[in-house]
Amino acid sequence: MSDKYDVVVIGAGPGGYVAAIRAAQLGLKTLCIEKYRNDAGKTALGGTCLNVGCIPSKALLDSSFKYHEAKDDFSIHGISHSEMKIDVPTMIARKDQIVTQLTSGVAGLFKGNGVALAEGAAKVLAGKQVEITAQDGSVTVVEAANIIIASGSSPVNIPPAPLFEDVIVDSTGALKINEAPKRLGVIGGGVIGLEMASVWARLGTEVVVLEAMDDFLAMMDKQVSKEARKIFKKQGLDIRTGALVTGTEVDEKARQVTVAYKSGDEEHSEVFDKLIVAVGRRPHTENLLAEDAGVKLDERGFIFVDDYCETDAPGIYAIGDVVRGPMLAHKASEEGVVAAERIAGKKAQINYDCIPSVIYTHPEIAAVGKTEEQLKASGEAYKVGVFPFAASGRAMAANDTAGFVKILADEETDRILGGHIIGPSAADLCQQIVIAMEFGSSAEDLGTIVFGHPTLSEAVHEAALAADGHAIHIGNKKKRKK
Repeated sequence: MSDKYDVVVIGAGPGGYVAAIRAAQLGLKTLCIEKYRNDAGKTALGGTCLNVGCIPSKALLDSSFKYHEAKDDFSIHGISHSEMKIDVPTMIARKDQIVTQLTSGVAGLFKGNGVALAEGAAKVLAGKQVEITAQDGSVTVVEAANIIIASGSSPVNIPPAPLFEDVIVDSTGALKINEAPKRLGVIGGGVIGLEMASVWARLGTEVVVLEAMDDFLAMMDKQVSKEARKIFKKQGLDIRTGALVTGTEVDEKARQVTVAYKSGDEEHSEVFDKLIVAVGRRPHTENLLAEDAGVKLDERGFIFVDDYCETDAPGIYAIGDVVRGPMLAHKASEEGVVAAERIAGKKAQINYDCIPSVIYTHPEIAAVGKTEEQLKASGEAYKVGVFPFAASGRAMAANDTAGFVKILADEETDRILGGHIIGPSAADLCQQIVIAMEFGSSAEDLGTIVFGHPTLSEAVHEAALAADGHAIHIGNKKKRKK
């Protein structure tokens, strides 16, 4: 290994590996350092997303939904079967195979682009030197003209519910559950909690979600979160808001856990076979920076950066979960591109107002831009267009009509300010609104574009038309001006 590089990237997750590949593409001599080792004890690239996050959770979500659909919804199509069963170990094995395939793919991309890989834990020293401690304890120091910190994040643990073997698990342990529990408790009603709750509820598990906040999905548009709660209740999820967990007690012999929680002034307890703790994530910055490295942290351990992801130390960048903004893989990846390109002298930037967020339940929930509540609070004059999937011919044909598309636009300029979708293929449909917003489109622009028929995307078209009371396939209410 050479000891001098143009760029040293710390972390090979969706932020780090993208940054490393882009830097190498730009002709920069690049080293990427990764310390994560999989259950087989081998270094695995891809970070949380590929190994124990986005990808494996989606594999389980897709498998469980196919089972649920075949078991409960095929009859409406005239498809009958005598018995339906799920082999959970096979479902888990498929998830693991997908992870292996994708992480190996990143290693191939490194090789193809000429990115050097160092296995071990990194620490940023003064003078843009990076110390690498290998698994065997040996230490190497490399010099970097530039450094990109992409060390990611890890699940937050809470004192009332310490992890215990396979009974109390975090989001990583939740991916290893190899049989459907009779009763599952989930602490946290956010993205991870709802996705894991959905997987097991579809397989017949009784699921209780304990959310400490009084509002459900508080970060989402309230009209969407209200609809989501209604739909999830029909699906069998018992979602309890304002439920603050105060303690847990594990019965090792019975392999169960009793969870105590407060709701208002009342004390409650529930017994579960498994408990998933999904209350958020914290940045991986412990032991990452020497005191004289010149990189500053805030009180929560996040690294201070400017609009272009550069830290207080010139030539040192930080991206992804260790900096401000949503902890999203696609946000980290684009920040990685920005950091690499700015190092190469290009004027790259990212538009933080157009980063979509998605919850991969069914129906999916996706959003970009401002919510109606944010617009009300800011005093901006806006208008609203909503189109329900119940009025979509394509959704009806697919027996998938829950939810709606909601578009918010400026009352005066008609510029799209936000898009919020709960329904089939919400993630992909929302991307159409993201593209429109990136180009400064108006609701009228979307309304005058020809959309294929019959498609789910027509719901986006109709919601844009509805913003001015021009929707064709639903009755238009009196134009809503706010």
